Amino acid sequence: MSRVVRFHAYGGPEVLRIEDEPLPAPGPGEIQVSIEAIGLNRAEAAFRAGQYLESADFPSRIGYEASGIVEALGPGVAGFLPGDAVCVIPAFSMTRYGVYAERANVPASAVLRSPEGLSADSAAALWMAYLTAYGALIDIPRLGQGDSVVITAPSSSVGLAAIQIANLVGAHPIAITRSPEKHKALLAAGARHVFSPADDAALIAAVMTVTDGKGANLVFDPVAGPGVQALAGTLATQGNLVIYGNLSGAGEATPFPFRLAVGKGLSLRGYLVFEVIADADRRQQAESFIREGLRLGALRPTIARRFAFDDIVAAHRYLESNQQLGKVVVTTTPLANEQQE
Repeated sequence: MSRVVRFHAYGGPEVLRIEDEPLPAPGPGEIQVSIEAIGLNRAEAAFRAGQYLESADFPSRIGYEASGIVEALGPGVAGFLPGDAVCVIPAFSMTRYGVYAERANVPASAVLRSPEGLSADSAAALWMAYLTAYGALIDIPRLGQGDSVVITAPSSSVGLAAIQIANLVGAHPIAITRSPEKHKALLAAGARHVFSPADDAALIAAVMTVTDGKGANLVFDPVAGPGVQALAGTLATQGNLVIYGNLSGAGEATPFPFRLAVGKGLSLRGYLVFEVIADADRRQQAESFIREGLRLGALRPTIARRFAFDDIVAAHRYLESNQQLGKVVVTTTPLANEQQE
């Protein structure tokens, strides 16, 4: 048996339930993992709410990202041994697998060795954020020395990963946040500039000022919606606008900024991390880049808060509160009193 989180209908965090579920031996191509820590992602909140790219099959499991210890190997699995410390990355459909659990079977193709020196919490906070940011900053546009990147939602785990990756390659991260109280923390996290502009004109003016009137080479945005028009206005000639989410909401249309796109030769692109994960060569390059960044100390997962497994509903509420700076992590091991949330 394993304690798992499931939901039987779409809704808010309160639909999540912890239930006992039989756990069979891992099947062909699967690994059974004893979960130590779970990294929460906005994709999972959207899945729970019925706003994701795929529909749940009720009662549905949930969860893309975790760290833990290998318990058993299914037929045909090589390269791992029981006792290995591993990470589970989002290389599967949540209609078939989910890692909000104390123990889970997952595809071997979704398992990576945990980087040396990382705690279980940090390992659970690593791959979704850094693979997402790597794909949008390095794999697609080849951001490099002296380039500028505008990062919206910069206090998210992906936003902070993007700031660190930009600094690692010598680019200039420009953070745009709706929360002025986060300015100091974002500067400490490595943002070259932080702005909370009052309107679209102020946003464009701020970016143009710090880029000497040239504009940014890249915009990295999970919000979409009407704000895309102003973000396009911050770009330099032949700049790239990469959209990887829809936090503005399903009711908000995302316009195509035709005049700016044609006038500046802009590229506007939708992006999900799965395109990097599904391509073996691109995934290997991303993994190597991230591991080297960890070795150099340039990449460092940031944990906003830790929650106990029994507090999964509170953890999801906090995930959607926009208060966090970094990753929300749920641990299956007892938290010290000073860490208990």
